[in-house]
Amino acid sequence: MRNYGIYVDGKFNRTESGRYFQFRAAQGDWAANLCNSSRKDFRDAVTAARGAFAKWSSAAPAARGQLLYQVAEALEGRKAQLSEELQHQGLTAAAAEAEVQASVNRLIYYAGWADKFQQVFSSVNPVASSHYNFSVLEPVGVVSILAPEESPLVGLVSAIAPVIVGGNSCVVLASSSRPLCAVTLGEVLQSAGLPAGVVNILTGFRSELLGQFTSHMDVNGVLYCGEAAEELKTVRENAALNVKRVSHSPRADSSAEEAQGPYAILSFQEVKTTWHPIAT
Repeated sequence: MRNYGIYVDGKFNRTESGRYFQFRAAQGDWAANLCNSSRKDFRDAVTAARGAFAKWSSAAPAARGQLLYQVAEALEGRKAQLSEELQHQGLTAAAAEAEVQASVNRLIYYAGWADKFQQVFSSVNPVASSHYNFSVLEPVGVVSILAPEESPLVGLVSAIAPVIVGGNSCVVLASSSRPLCAVTLGEVLQSAGLPAGVVNILTGFRSELLGQFTSHMDVNGVLYCGEAAEELKTVRENAALNVKRVSHSPRADSSAEEAQGPYAILSFQEVKTTWHPIAT
């Protein structure tokens, strides 16, 4: 069995708690030991994400897009491994191959939006005074992501890509029932050169970490992927403690074309309005 670590600040570490859970493959065999992340692991991941945010958010949009292209290339290079992991997690060979390709395509799609969404959603506003009035977008900061449980790769990629292409950093809780691809994605991000701390991936259980992911005071936004009414209620109540931005993604089919779009980037952007006097 392989022992998987958690991906925090660009490195793979053991969980602070020392706890692990075993993953049983669809064929019935024990396949891996995975970290059962603790609240301390989450706090460390938030610290890493906050440390990476300033540099990542100030990077040129084209540079962020280029890094996502590199991640897509690295992901495609691991196609055979990812396909095998997806089959261990219950997918057929054809479905696994399709999911890997959909994940590559999803990264390329959002990479293409990196230097375009500002032009689409920003504006010059008419005002009744001798001023220019501009509205531009800025990333909210650190986003915690509760990834889809049933879509272990394309759903995970679809959650992360629009968050980071807009200049945010994030902490992700991977699927507990299908966690293998999440750790491999961390390896892909590392090999592709994504700056440390921009994406941090934890494995564990929502029942233990939902409160931390939604109430931490240095988290600025929460992306909840799922349809559990009680969990969604907890997300919204805890997010209100420091007015976090909340986005809910209930889609069951993350590979569908309708599951992507520039409005997913907009979900974690703030509108900044600037006034500038007109010289007379």
